[in-house]
Amino acid sequence: MRSLFRGFGAVFYKEVLHVRRDFATLFFSLIIPLLQMVLLGFGIDTNIRQINTVVYNADGHRESRELIDRLRNSDTFHVIRYVDNDQDLNDAIIAGRARVGVKIPVDYSDRLIHQMGAQVLVVIDGSDSSVAGQAVNVTTSIGLDESLRRVLPDRSAFAVDMRPKLLFNPDSRSPNFFLPGLTAILLLNVTTFLTAFSIVREKERGTLEQLFVTPVRPFGLLLGKLLPYLGIGFFELSLILTFMRFVFRVPIHGSVILLAILSLPYLFVSLSLGILISSKANTHAQAMQLAFLTILPSVFFSGYIFPRETMPSFFYALSYLVPATYFINITRGVILRGAGITHLWTDGLALFAMGTILLILAARRFQKKVIMA
Repeated sequence: MRSLFRGFGAVFYKEVLHVRRDFATLFFSLIIPLLQMVLLGFGIDTNIRQINTVVYNADGHRESRELIDRLRNSDTFHVIRYVDNDQDLNDAIIAGRARVGVKIPVDYSDRLIHQMGAQVLVVIDGSDSSVAGQAVNVTTSIGLDESLRRVLPDRSAFAVDMRPKLLFNPDSRSPNFFLPGLTAILLLNVTTFLTAFSIVREKERGTLEQLFVTPVRPFGLLLGKLLPYLGIGFFELSLILTFMRFVFRVPIHGSVILLAILSLPYLFVSLSLGILISSKANTHAQAMQLAFLTILPSVFFSGYIFPRETMPSFFYALSYLVPATYFINITRGVILRGAGITHLWTDGLALFAMGTILLILAARRFQKKVIMA
């Protein structure tokens, strides 16, 4: 029995020493899960609240203002803008700046005063089925409550008839909502992991130091590492779009060429992030842990699953630092809403700026290593 456990103490002591010396692995194993739990626990709210809303009030009288106040006080709608025409209302929804548009007709107050039924058009972005369902339910409830307060003498019709109109995804198909957003997560996963492992592989083989003593400049080294994986990411995007369109029957309402062009900045960000990770990590295990650290915020804080409007102010501001936030708006904008470059150019510009900053940070880290070498 004694021989069965021979050497246990020595091996145990040796492994404890290894764990103590490998502080990075211990940190990722113990602290990162707690950090993720804190972020998700405070940042995620499954209740749909404060949906960005634009209002076109063609009436302007007291009755219409009271209806708008009812919408705002419901805690479901957050009026971010008042517009003066149908075009501005539609553009705000197509661009993704608002999820709901409320149009109050010019004769709204007059019809109520003369005890006639008044219709209110509620245009809802159906690309997010959870937000759309909540918006339909709340607007219908508010319309019913307003009608009960203003019951017509003959009770033949509702006094206030809220007419919800679902755009872009009227059937509320789940693939139409999830797959365009999933495109951003899959591309981030593929490109970040590939580039992170590429330089870590050089480190583990000991060939990175040989590259440092060659006439290759840091930017040249990084771009040479980056461009092949850019081609792989673009090919992966083509496969995803093909499967989305022909296997899952998700209609693409916008320009595929525009989507391809606006995908380049996002791929650039993902690849730059992977290179920055590889400049920090020394092993495949560290690179994988750092890469996974970027995946979870992209899933939970980008609006892919949970609406960003429901997040606390701090996490809502933090979501602007997540590249997937911009690309999900691009994919859903082009694929579902048929958005054009005038609606999405700011998202592409933000991604390009983020990619440039990340690449510069990675180049500086490698510059320091070149000097030290």
